[in-house]
Amino acid sequence: MTIEIEEASSHEALPLLSLNHVSLLCRSVWASARFYEHVLGFVHIKRPSSFNFNGAWLYNYGIGIHLIENPSIDEFDTIVEPRPINPKDNHMSFQCTDVGLVKRKLQEMGMRYVTAVVEEDGIKVDQVFFHDPDGYMVEICNCDNIPILPLSSCPFKPRTGSFKKATPSNCGFMENVMMESLSMDMMNISF
Repeated sequence: MTIEIEEASSHEALPLLSLNHVSLLCRSVWASARFYEHVLGFVHIKRPSSFNFNGAWLYNYGIGIHLIENPSIDEFDTIVEPRPINPKDNHMSFQCTDVGLVKRKLQEMGMRYVTAVVEEDGIKVDQVFFHDPDGYMVEICNCDNIPILPLSSCPFKPRTGSFKKATPSNCGFMENVMMESLSMDMMNISF
C-alpha cells in the first residue's frame, strides 16, 4: 500500500471564502436546536435527506450550525455537575449590538453566564460567556471595537529579561512576543 502525501505550498493559502458551518455533537437534536433557535436566533434549514443519522441544520448571520445527535456523549463525559464557565475554554463567538441587552435577556431566561472585559489602548470589549445544552461555550461580544491589525504592522520592541518586564507596544504584549519569536526564528535560519 502506497500513501501519497501532497504538501501545500507554504507561500499560498488555500482558496477559502468564509466559514460555512460548525458541527456539534449533541445529546438531543431537539433540545439543542431549540437553544440555537430561541437563544441565538438561528433558523432551521433543509438538510440532505440522504443522511442516515439524526441531526439538524440551522443558519443565520452568514454561518450554519450542524447538529449531530449522539446520545452516548454522557459515556465520554464523567462530569455530572455543569462545568464551570471558563472564558479560556474552546468557544464560538458572535458579535452583537448591545451587550447589556444580551445580559438582560440571558437573566430573563434564567441562564448562567460570566462576563469579561478586554482592554487594549483604552478600547474596551465586553464579553458574555455561557453554555449550550451540551456544554459548548458560546461568547457574545462587541469585539469589533478592537481593530484587526496584521502582526506585520506592529512595531517590534525587543524585550529584555522576563515577560513581566516587557514594555507594552501599540499592538499588545502577545503580538510583541510573537514578533520577537519570529525574528529569533529568522535569525536562526540565516546562520
